[in-house]
Amino acid sequence: MIRFAASVAFAGLLLTAPALQAETPQEKLAKKFPGVSAEDIRPAPVDGLWEVAVGTQVVYLTEDGRYLFRGAIQDLETGTNLTDARQATMRAELAGQLDESRMVVFSPDKPKHTITVFTDIDCGYCRKLHQEMPALNDLGIKVRYAFYPRAGPGSESWAKAEAVWCSPDRNDALTRAKAGENVTAPDCGSTPVADQYRLGNNLGVTGTPAILTSDGQLLPGYVPAQRLANYLDAHDN
Repeated sequence: MIRFAASVAFAGLLLTAPALQAETPQEKLAKKFPGVSAEDIRPAPVDGLWEVAVGTQVVYLTEDGRYLFRGAIQDLETGTNLTDARQATMRAELAGQLDESRMVVFSPDKPKHTITVFTDIDCGYCRKLHQEMPALNDLGIKVRYAFYPRAGPGSESWAKAEAVWCSPDRNDALTRAKAGENVTAPDCGSTPVADQYRLGNNLGVTGTPAILTSDGQLLPGYVPAQRLANYLDAHDN
């Protein structure tokens, strides 16, 4: 009787084993693309396609993984760019990884809107935007700066960003650096410059200033304070 019960139990394990070992469609597709995991793949908003998202880059695959499509999916009934909407969601999620205590922040007492600005101290239009900081704050806009020295590690702009971070008053140091002053500070060890630069690349930042809204919209380049406030009033929920 014991032997029979054991045989039945073993047979049950054999029956359930294939189900436990079966690959998901995402796992099968991920094997075809080095650097892509199953977590990066999900059903696309169009039947018969899969979405592959790495960072904020989105492409689409057929179910068999044979054909890959680059570009946007547009819903003609609603006029919605589904790819842009998905990328905005991913950008907002990535921006959520930023620790505000590791940023230089200029804020009014009661902000209406919050933006994250990827900035290069030596960028002319970044300096122009910073000159409008009083107006931005007066309009209720909180500005969180993330460092993005465009020339990359080892550059003069990178060193300036680290000097600003290591200064006792970072807001004042950033303002002085953007005015062209040579800001110096003792090495303070770990700085957020490398992490923020890497995140900017993952978000698709290619130039500065790059303005990221709280809902994940990425606005490239300088935007005058009043025009930016009008945009945020209309779009930022």
